[in-house]
Amino acid sequence: MARPGHARNHSRLEEVGAEDAEDPLDSIISQSGCREQHQELQFCMAEKRDWRQCQNHLRAFGDCMAQQ
Repeated sequence: MARPGHARNHSRLEEVGAEDAEDPLDSIISQSGCREQHQELQFCMAEKRDWRQCQNHLRAFGDCMAQQ
């Protein structure tokens, strides 16, 4: 008898593969022309781990999106 938690859920494994598809939000950002600003904001957030230290990037991304 298998121990609890060791059973494979095949439908869940198939869903994980679906996660490789492009996120609709990423698609919208790319189409807006603000992809570079978004990437810079993401890099800042990953590095600093504090959104308050990324205000310049956040404003640049917000301004770009507002123009679209």
